[in-house]
Amino acid sequence: MSNEEKLTKVGINWYPGHMAKTKREIAEKLNLIDIIFEVIDGRMPLSSKIIDIDDLIKNKPKILVVTKYDLCDKKETDKICNYYEKLGYKVICVDLIKGNNVDKLLEITNNIMNDINKKRQNMGLKARAARVLIIGVPNVGKSTLINRLVGKKSASVGNRPGVTKNLNWIRVNKDIELLDSPGILWPKLENQEAAHILASFSSIKEEILNSDAIAFFILKKLATLYPEKLKERYGICKLTEDMVEEYDIIAKKRGAISKGGIADYEKVSNIIINDLKNGYFGNLTFDRVVSNEKK
Repeated sequence: MSNEEKLTKVGINWYPGHMAKTKREIAEKLNLIDIIFEVIDGRMPLSSKIIDIDDLIKNKPKILVVTKYDLCDKKETDKICNYYEKLGYKVICVDLIKGNNVDKLLEITNNIMNDINKKRQNMGLKARAARVLIIGVPNVGKSTLINRLVGKKSASVGNRPGVTKNLNWIRVNKDIELLDSPGILWPKLENQEAAHILASFSSIKEEILNSDAIAFFILKKLATLYPEKLKERYGICKLTEDMVEEYDIIAKKRGAISKGGIADYEKVSNIIINDLKNGYFGNLTFDRVVSNEKK
């Protein structure tokens, strides 16, 4: 087995106690909830979808909110959105920077709640504001979505998992109340391809990861899906087996050289990871519906 294979086959699992606690608390409050916003990242719309969410939210009406649409490869992400729509999901792609489609999300929410309130009134109950649970894996933009919906900064935002720690109620307007929740994963990340994609886009806490494994994975993904971006950013046309040559090229280009003129490989790995995190490769999507739809 090559060094590359050893690194990219490192198992990733991250399921801290607060995630199990969050699931228990959601289950306890589910009877208060009318609608679910399941938030997924447009750059990884398959990998960032919670695989056991239906066990958690039962049969509650759900809207699949695709965030970071301004950062994704729209052609590929749209294919996956179409795939979800064929499965019966309501899918809304939002650009949280410009606010595109946020009004449409509110409109669909109000329409669903109008139907719910009609049923309530038929049962002799009063109409009320929609109670919406926002749920998703870490770092998919839940807090940014809330701030966009509310129109002011009401939720903490950070480009790292674990910013939101507790369930919190937030009023959007007279018609909608949101229950924000910490990012959650599932106890065992059996699909390691998806786990590495989650790690690449910072949905798994960086401190627990092998940075070399993630950087290798990112380079392989770029070489497979976006070779032109790899060439444009680093001047690399193809990958060698152990990637030493590629690391040396990046080290020289980015000044990751230690004393004695030796490439600092740890620094190179962090450069690759941060280049992806900061969007320096341009718009991209790491998931493909053909290879992941049976996940």
